Amino acid sequence: MTGADPIVRFAGVSKTFVVGTGRSRREVTAVEDVTLDIRRGEIFGVIGYSGAGKSTLVRLINGLEPVTSGTVEVDGRRVDGRTEPQLASLRRDIGMIFQQFNLFTSRTVAGNVEYPLKRAGWPKERRRQRVAELLEFVGLSERARNYPEQLSGGQKQRVGIARALASNPKLLLADESTSALDPETTQEVLQVLQRVNRELGITIVLITHEMEVVRAIADRVAVMENGRVVEHGSTAEVFSRPSTQTARRFVSSVMHTEPGPDEVERLRRTHHGRLVSVDVRDDTDIGGILSDGVTRGVRFTIAFGGISVLQEQSFGALTFELQGADDAVDQVVAELARVTTVREVAA
Repeated sequence: MTGADPIVRFAGVSKTFVVGTGRSRREVTAVEDVTLDIRRGEIFGVIGYSGAGKSTLVRLINGLEPVTSGTVEVDGRRVDGRTEPQLASLRRDIGMIFQQFNLFTSRTVAGNVEYPLKRAGWPKERRRQRVAELLEFVGLSERARNYPEQLSGGQKQRVGIARALASNPKLLLADESTSALDPETTQEVLQVLQRVNRELGITIVLITHEMEVVRAIADRVAVMENGRVVEHGSTAEVFSRPSTQTARRFVSSVMHTEPGPDEVERLRRTHHGRLVSVDVRDDTDIGGILSDGVTRGVRFTIAFGGISVLQEQSFGALTFELQGADDAVDQVVAELARVTTVREVAA
């Protein structure tokens, strides 16, 4: 169950790096003025293209990078300004999984999962029990004595998840954790992460450049560009009503609800009326408007598009061919524009 209180809180956070030496020395801003709350118990996606600042943002959560300005809190405790011993204590409540797995090739699957417990001083028998529990949870009990080189990519990532869960964290950071995997294996790993969240109640921060990953499991999402959070909200809101060009590009990469240049050329060859793309949501009555248009002599045909359901909300886009007298078609388009977003399909 997602809690209303934040487990992670960014307040006016910026992070700059100094690069180069001598006259070429300059400051680069990786994260700029981010104010954002991540709620307890949710899966929160942070999405952006390469260089957007998302990986730096996640490293600020566990203090692997110090903030330049602003404050970061995790579970009510300040991260910024802490000493390494203080950060070590805080990090025990934070697990992390990585894109390239970061497994010890010289240790077995069980040995990799056991490693953080051994470092934390757990007694041997307790470690053995905990490792067995975790391997059963991620479905790798029979692989306990195998080495990483004997595993598939998905199995390696499940070992990484088990290791990250070893010390019973409250928060799990997943930095591009599916980027090295094929689509089918990605779905398997995402299902494990959903179980971690739903069954164990662990908050997950999911860093990715793949909108399909966000769509699959995230409750809410933040879109980053040039170090700033340019848009955030529930995943359904961002998919159905993207307010920035960056978000619209991500959504279109997954939804394919609007015709691209090749499709437009084909549509123009087969449809000779006026082509408009219309956003469709549960709260928009475009059917009534189109029906009224028919009574005024405007015929319509669905030429392209699709509707999806996410978080129990329907959304998508449809491209209509409208035919009839120019003034009647103009009226229908104007009425549609009053209730939703309408885009002319250029020739």
